Amino acid sequence: MTNKIYIPRFLNRIFILIVGLFVLDGLASFDIKSQIIKSVTYFGIMILTPLVLIWNLWHFKKTKWKIISLTLPILTLIGVLIIGPMKIIFSSRNWKTQKVLYQNKHLAFKKVEFQMQDVGGLGYNKRTVEVIYLTDLFMIVSPVEKDIDKKKYQITPRE
Repeated sequence: MTNKIYIPRFLNRIFILIVGLFVLDGLASFDIKSQIIKSVTYFGIMILTPLVLIWNLWHFKKTKWKIISLTLPILTLIGVLIIGPMKIIFSSRNWKTQKVLYQNKHLAFKKVEFQMQDVGGLGYNKRTVEVIYLTDLFMIVSPVEKDIDKKKYQITPRE
C-alpha cells in the first residue's frame, strides 16, 4: 500500500532533477563535466518523459492533480520533439580539455582551455572558453575572444 504513494513521488522527483540539469546544461553557461551524469541526464530525459507521463496519467485519480502532474512531462515531451532526439543524443557527450591555455595566478579553479566534444560520426566540436570549476562534476563556461588579454584574466601561460 505504501509503495503506491512513494513510487510516483520518487519518480517525479528524479524527473524534475533530470529536467533541471538538462535545462541548466542546455541553456545556461553551466556545464556538466562528468560523462556519467551528462549521459544519465540526456538519455534520462528521453526515457523518463514518456514513462512519467504514462505513470502520472494512470496513477492520479483527481483531475486537479492529474493536470498538475502532467504539465511538466508534456512540456518536456514537446521540447524533446522540437529539439529532436538525434540532436539530444549527439549533445550527450561532455567537453574534454585538450589544452590549458592559461591558468589564473590567484584562483587555481579559473582557467582558459581549448576543449573538444566528440559527436560520433559527425566529427568534433571545438571551443576555447574561460572555465570556472565549481566541483569535479560541474563547471561554468564563458566564451573567450581570439586575442586573449592576459591582464584581464590575470593569467600566466601554462606549458
